[in-house]
Amino acid sequence: MPNDTTYKAVISETIPVSQRIRERIIKSKTRYHANDNIAQFIEPGELDELLAEVEDKLRGVLESLVIDTKSDHNTLDTGRRVAKMYINEIFKGRYVPMPSVTEFPNASHLNELMIIGPITVRSACSHHLCPIIGKVWIGVMPNEHSNLIGLSKYARIAEWIMSRPQIQEEAVVQLADTLQEKMQPDGLAVVMEADHFCMHWRGVKDMDSKMINSVMHGSFLKDPTLRREFLSLIKK
Repeated sequence: MPNDTTYKAVISETIPVSQRIRERIIKSKTRYHANDNIAQFIEPGELDELLAEVEDKLRGVLESLVIDTKSDHNTLDTGRRVAKMYINEIFKGRYVPMPSVTEFPNASHLNELMIIGPITVRSACSHHLCPIIGKVWIGVMPNEHSNLIGLSKYARIAEWIMSRPQIQEEAVVQLADTLQEKMQPDGLAVVMEADHFCMHWRGVKDMDSKMINSVMHGSFLKDPTLRREFLSLIKK
């Protein structure tokens, strides 16, 4: 009789890694929508396995599109290139934990409006997997108990959240909720303006349309003067 370790190794070799990860998520009763992070369910070494699995599936997609992947020098390695792009770059925010964020106490009791931006962000529409490219502005009204974070961390957190299949309306909410939880300010505002290539590149093919949306928490929601100040400053 094989021992338990051998049995698990055999099972791992016969069950696709995506199925193993999915079964862990389902067992924990956790949501795994396109814009969710699933890093906690991925074991060491499995991202490489997942990349290989996605590469194989993408090669099949190209073959179904009647694209020669055997003798065309341009598409010989396209399956692997696209798999690496998805796993390691444009969907990376699904598969890795949130970047480490150093927090500082508000020792000086800062209570004035802080604005960070514009931060360039890149994502992909979860409907068509077309690029979303734009800018984000973040407004923070700290209090004496707020945690402050380094300036570059705003960009790192934004990238982590945007590097998933997203729709802009939900991405901005995710970013605002994450920053609110980390910092606990009196007020938080996020504004995003982006180009959507699912409109530029296909469908109506309108090259000039942009989408702008915002999320306001706390004092930005309650105080119209503060909200106007923030919006007027980011326009400049």
